[in-house]
Amino acid sequence: MATTPTPAQTPPKPTWDPRRPQPPFPWLRPTIRIRLTLLYGGMFLIAGILLLSIIYLLAAQAITTGNMPPFRIVSFSQGSQLKITSDYCPAINMAGNTSGLSLQDFNDAISHCVDLRRQSALDDLLSRSLLALLGLAVIAFAFGYAMAGRVLSPLGRITRTARQVAGSDLSRRIELDGPDDELKELADTFDDMLERLERAFTAQQRFVGNASHELRTPLAINRTLLEVHLSDPNAPVELQQLGRTLLATNERSEQLVEGLLLLARSDNQIVERKPVDLAEVAGQAVDQVHAEAAAKGVKISGERKPAVVQGNGVLLERIALNLVQNAVRYNMAENGWVEVTTEVEHGEAVLTVSNTGPVVPAYEVDNLFEPFRRLRTERTGSDKGVGLGLSIVRSVARAHGGHIVAQPREGGGLVMRVTLPL
Repeated sequence: MATTPTPAQTPPKPTWDPRRPQPPFPWLRPTIRIRLTLLYGGMFLIAGILLLSIIYLLAAQAITTGNMPPFRIVSFSQGSQLKITSDYCPAINMAGNTSGLSLQDFNDAISHCVDLRRQSALDDLLSRSLLALLGLAVIAFAFGYAMAGRVLSPLGRITRTARQVAGSDLSRRIELDGPDDELKELADTFDDMLERLERAFTAQQRFVGNASHELRTPLAINRTLLEVHLSDPNAPVELQQLGRTLLATNERSEQLVEGLLLLARSDNQIVERKPVDLAEVAGQAVDQVHAEAAAKGVKISGERKPAVVQGNGVLLERIALNLVQNAVRYNMAENGWVEVTTEVEHGEAVLTVSNTGPVVPAYEVDNLFEPFRRLRTERTGSDKGVGLGLSIVRSVARAHGGHIVAQPREGGGLVMRVTLPL
């Protein structure tokens, strides 16, 4: 019996729309430009009104002082005996009365006194106006600084949230309240972007976990089957040789998968951090590589001082292990050496791995940190590794907020210097 095919369902509409709805009256929207215009325009208006009021009061006082009579009549008698005194006209006070001055000298003294009073009033008005202007300028700057900080405070909130997100806390949101202005629009857009990023990173972590299981399981089954066949003493020599070759290939595939998964996980920032001593981590790496170094005749030395950092101990141990392994494997055929040191320098923990080896051109150093890249080769098979060691080191160092620098040594070899914050 034939069944009718079910019609294809239309895909659901996206829940996130980057286009914001336009308000019915966009010119009524309280944008930052309008708010700042009203704020600073109002501040200038208030400051102008205050300054005009102060100048008006000072001018009224100066006019009142300037209109005071320049002299006072002390006594008056018949026979044109007029006695006067003045606080501002020394020429009149020298005589004490009009009998000591001619009419022309008296008029000149009065005019000079009036000029002095006018100049004194103008100087007093200017000095007080400058003091008032200085006081208003200080008040205006303080008030403007406070208001600008209040208006721009959402930017500080956005910046703090961005820093927390940079620490791999994608669950943080700004959730800015207040007027519907440009800053709120920016905060809402940033929240939408964080939501999409959180979903993307969650999907990536889920994929890494699933890929880890799906890739490791068949490789582990292959390794078990090969080891079982190799344990059969009656197996032909050709079959045993083929089994050992396949086992080595399978082991290399397992190393490649582990390296890729570790590289994918180490690209993210470390959320859970614990105190880790780089000296202890480096010592464990040296112990793991000691047998391989002894087989190749490479001597490992170096002073390892305590350098405690906050991070993931497993990933930090992988940094030291990869660097020491590379230093041993890419070394001289005889009389080679590797120096591993740890110390605290300028408030940072430093892990340095130096080794002898082939001459490395300076222009090739940056290529060593790319995946599947080796000196003068790309994606080539080798018994020294899969070409992910330094890429993992750089990713783990960045995840801990540090960095790695490689420098060629004179005479051959490299100096790897990993710097991590305390």
